[in-house]
Amino acid sequence: MARPAKPASGPIRTVSSREVYRNPWLSLREDVVERPDGTRGIYSVVDRPDYAVVIAAERGGFHLVDQYRYPIRGRYWEFPQGCFPQGRTGTAEELGRAELAEETGLSAASWTPLGTLYGWHGASGQAFTVFLATGLSAGTPRREHEEQDMRHRWFPRAEFERMIRAGSIRDDSTVAAYLLLLMHEREAG
Repeated sequence: MARPAKPASGPIRTVSSREVYRNPWLSLREDVVERPDGTRGIYSVVDRPDYAVVIAAERGGFHLVDQYRYPIRGRYWEFPQGCFPQGRTGTAEELGRAELAEETGLSAASWTPLGTLYGWHGASGQAFTVFLATGLSAGTPRREHEEQDMRHRWFPRAEFERMIRAGSIRDDSTVAAYLLLLMHEREAG
């Protein structure tokens, strides 16, 4: 799923690139760039594998998860999502299936891709693919160690929308995924 870093094309040219940090989840590189007028600058770029966001929908609502998110020091509800662990690869749908099962225990009979977006394109090329998962069957979650405090719950759609307005859902990927779902539903009639 992870795309290799591409040299800049178009109006900004990459002069040099060096990795300044790496851990199992991301790397940070610093690129020296040249603009069309010849001036140089620096871009710091976070390289992370692409991820999948899953809208598990049934009975007029959605399955959400929440866990403590250290960088923001809080818990917020979101659609199940994640990337492959280091050393594993596969298609976006395989990743979506794995994340849904891991975080909620659910499996889905039907998978509809809704679109692919960038979450932070000013500093990262990381993209996420959104899926609508339906025909759900229950199972047992198989959460990663970092997800040990994760909770899973189903919410009716009206409550989900209220949660966005009230700030109980602040994850940009979840809100963007919901917009893709609304567009999909509108197009389907």
